[in-house]
Amino acid sequence: MSQPFTSTVLRDARRIVVKVGSSLVTNEGRGLDEAAIGEWCRQMALMAKDGREVIMVSSGAIAEGMKRLGWATRPQEIHALQAAAAVGQMGLAQMYETKLRENGLGSAQVLLTHADLADRERYLNARSTLLTLLQHKVIPVINENDTVVNDEIKFGDNDTLGALVANLVEADALVILTDQKGLYTADPRKNPAAEFVHEARAGDIALEAMAGGVGSSIGSGGMITKILAAKRAAGSGASTVIAWGREPDALIRLCKGESIGTLLVAQTQKQQARKQWMADHLQLRGAVTVDPGAASKLQAEGKSLLAIGMTHVEGDFSRGDVIAIRDVNGLEIARGLANYASTEARLICRKPSSEFEGLLGYVAESEFVHRDNLILTR
Repeated sequence: MSQPFTSTVLRDARRIVVKVGSSLVTNEGRGLDEAAIGEWCRQMALMAKDGREVIMVSSGAIAEGMKRLGWATRPQEIHALQAAAAVGQMGLAQMYETKLRENGLGSAQVLLTHADLADRERYLNARSTLLTLLQHKVIPVINENDTVVNDEIKFGDNDTLGALVANLVEADALVILTDQKGLYTADPRKNPAAEFVHEARAGDIALEAMAGGVGSSIGSGGMITKILAAKRAAGSGASTVIAWGREPDALIRLCKGESIGTLLVAQTQKQQARKQWMADHLQLRGAVTVDPGAASKLQAEGKSLLAIGMTHVEGDFSRGDVIAIRDVNGLEIARGLANYASTEARLICRKPSSEFEGLLGYVAESEFVHRDNLILTR
């Protein structure tokens, strides 16, 4: 673990989630650091020009709100912290919008809660929105919706949210920019023998001990949350780099394959975890039967499932539920996440997507099950 990493993880990554902590964004709480944010935006613009898709997860709303409200010390009351977040979010979004626009990029503010990512329908909605923004070359700037929840306030500076977003969009990598160079085998401020960890396996239990252990004074909202975030991101195949946010051109150099910070390598292939999750469902909420043409497109061509190829709908399921896809003989040939509920599926069965709006009053997706959310079982 002591040798600089030579992995091509970041060099080959096409979709990257970048997370920056509040101490960096606000220059240790003194207010939004315009120069630092401008630097990250400049680097993200170069990454986008290189054909990469970038999502920014940024803390800092509470600290900026405190400054705008004239509060010298951080309040203890949750409602006061949430009020500060509401005020600070205005400045945070404005700063990113300005700096990204200066670099020729559009931006979008996205506020998420952990509940958005736990609920399957809201999960699909958030995923669709983010992927659509990326398709339009817009950089999503994400923060937790601190005005209605207190997870970030209580549990650790958006590191977990960064990992959840990486899972949500199936990112290739998560880059956590922090005020530390990376991970050491012990706290270097207390132990001069501490060694820098260049590369390790995400989820290795020994990493948590190095970071101080769960709930320790060192780890609370600090390195331990980053270690646990890397473990979570690895579940969907995303490796994580923990690096110093003020390292010159850190993002660009990482994308060139340079060794910066600590690399925590995911052991799971990107598609494997998501599809294994669908395959492991023992109880399915419903099923759709497809005609031979649709079955062939799924099995032989790897296409998405369109409603026009469906002949029958069974069960009572919601948008985002895992359903079975059967051929005309009743054999399950695939599983996938439904983009429409069963009641809607019955209305659009055998219909082209051009008729969805007339039948349903809206269009969620043109596909009933997108190929990214589908696994063949035969």
